[in-house]
Amino acid sequence: VQLVESGGGLVQPGGSLRLSCKASGLRISGYTMSWHRQAPGKERELVASISNTGETTAYADSVKGRFTISRDNVKNTVYLQMDSLNVADTAVYYCKALLSSRDYWGQGTQVTVSS
Repeated sequence: VQLVESGGGLVQPGGSLRLSCKASGLRISGYTMSWHRQAPGKERELVASISNTGETTAYADSVKGRFTISRDNVKNTVYLQMDSLNVADTAVYYCKALLSSRDYWGQGTQVTVSS
């Protein structure tokens, strides 16, 4: 099983990025998918989650209205559209697949928001 994140990079405040998480070795259609992030010196935190069908989403208060999680079960990929980025969004972003008590994590992609 492998989850590979991509789409991170350096962006100016107010800018946008779209992260992707491509899964192999599992079909994400059975999994709740989520994005998490970890900034230097801080705990890893949940950013957004999406149910296996995509019908239910949830967001951390800090990103509500700015980030959008989505999934394409045919492409076996989950996305995180990030708009109106600010310096506080700088972190390594990880995707996670969860089914019951079994979870899988990607290696992360760096997002840096700086002028």
